Amino acid sequence: MKNTAIEHHRQRRGNCAQSVAFAWYSKYPVGRGCEAVFAGCGAGRAPDGLCGALYASCELAGDQAAEAIKRSFMEKTGGRQTCKDIRAARAVPCSECVEVAADLLEKHASAGTKK
Repeated sequence: MKNTAIEHHRQRRGNCAQSVAFAWYSKYPVGRGCEAVFAGCGAGRAPDGLCGALYASCELAGDQAAEAIKRSFMEKTGGRQTCKDIRAARAVPCSECVEVAADLLEKHASAGTKK
């Protein structure tokens, strides 16, 4: 799933949030095309300034998995979860955030929790 998300992002077919959603719905086709819901969540525009990839991962996984995803994501980004902080630190590129968020979504959620 993470490879699908990375490729979608690399080809600039969507922002970081859309790339995670596209990968999720590629694996679980119910709701296909819903990545448009995340169109305004790239470049720091997700609610609370969250990384868009992280935001999409949490939204798609559901409330029970969201906190675990956030904790694991912050371990990979040096304790950061907002786009602004991640980009300012220049330690983790957007493509890696997409990869991490997609991987965490797949690990922490199941087909039964998708939206």
